[in-house]
Amino acid sequence: MEGTKYPLPDSRPPPSLEDRMIAETVCSAVSAAGLGIAAVTAYRRRFLAAVRIAAYSLIPVGLVMTGVVDWVSDTAFSPTAWAGFGVLGAAWLLFLTTRAVERRRGGTRKERRAARAAARDAVAPAASAPSLGGAPAAARPAARPAAKPRGEDDFSDIEAILKKHGI
Repeated sequence: MEGTKYPLPDSRPPPSLEDRMIAETVCSAVSAAGLGIAAVTAYRRRFLAAVRIAAYSLIPVGLVMTGVVDWVSDTAFSPTAWAGFGVLGAAWLLFLTTRAVERRRGGTRKERRAARAAARDAVAPAASAPSLGGAPAAARPAARPAAKPRGEDDFSDIEAILKKHGI
């Protein structure tokens, strides 16, 4: 191991100065372009938008100055880091899938069971079979009886409907 350049066989060489300079140059160019766009926006008297654009454009320079860009460049060329991002993405996807299914079903198993029990209790005891969902459509009468002539104070139909629903 004395003749090797790196002490461990799995270790990678440290990022070169050229890589760091390229990253700093790209981030500086992006920030300069953003500040230019902010200046044009301010010239058009859209000051709030200009300040927001200026804030976004200063982020890349701040990331370079804090060393985050060095960390990202180390991570970008690491297969282990990319595998870790893949695992995190799979976990995130599974979480979102379970949340979507849970919302579609209406909550947890306990909540669904309580809702079913409440729905059974909500139906009036003297309700007809179609309101309970037990009778098929063929068992219903095919034709309605002829309507009786009504007066203005005849609310018997409405009362029957309300009684049917337990109100």
